Amino acid sequence: MDQLEFFEKIKNHSLPVIVDVWAPWCLPCRVMQPVVEQLSRDYSGKVDVWKLNADEAPELVKSLRIYGIPTILVYKDGQELTRKVGSQSHSVLRSLFEVALTGKRPLKNGLALSDRILRILAGISLLVLAWVSGRSILLIVLAGIALFSAVYDRCPVWQAIAPRVMRLFRRTPDSLNSELQ
Repeated sequence: MDQLEFFEKIKNHSLPVIVDVWAPWCLPCRVMQPVVEQLSRDYSGKVDVWKLNADEAPELVKSLRIYGIPTILVYKDGQELTRKVGSQSHSVLRSLFEVALTGKRPLKNGLALSDRILRILAGISLLVLAWVSGRSILLIVLAGIALFSAVYDRCPVWQAIAPRVMRLFRRTPDSLNSELQ
């Protein structure tokens, strides 16, 4: 199946769709398989599950910007609502089926508190190390990066510029050439 055919099927499908991108050699994919199958039965007639073997459709996987498997994509009314990469728990998978059913995009959770604390501690440790070692500029910069990584998801300036930066990286060479002309 190519990209055009895939999106045509998604657009014209009457039910929400969960796309499970997997491969036979992928151990996390095989671990999640029974849970996905159980949820598929639980939501039968409400949400459809499509299995997409990444090895059999590499061009489609590339066009969907899937860089790791397993990946779960959630579509409703032809639009991608969300995606999860990596092995997911039963509760997370159930919540994805609920997102498909309701059509409401999930809220971004941000960093876990433990991740935030570890990043802050790493930043403070680097600052202390920079102070002790004669105020090394490199260590101060690394400390700043570590500290910012602990709070970037709450920074309004970052939230304002991040979408613009991401759009720059999503452009194709053809679209950049047309903008320059």
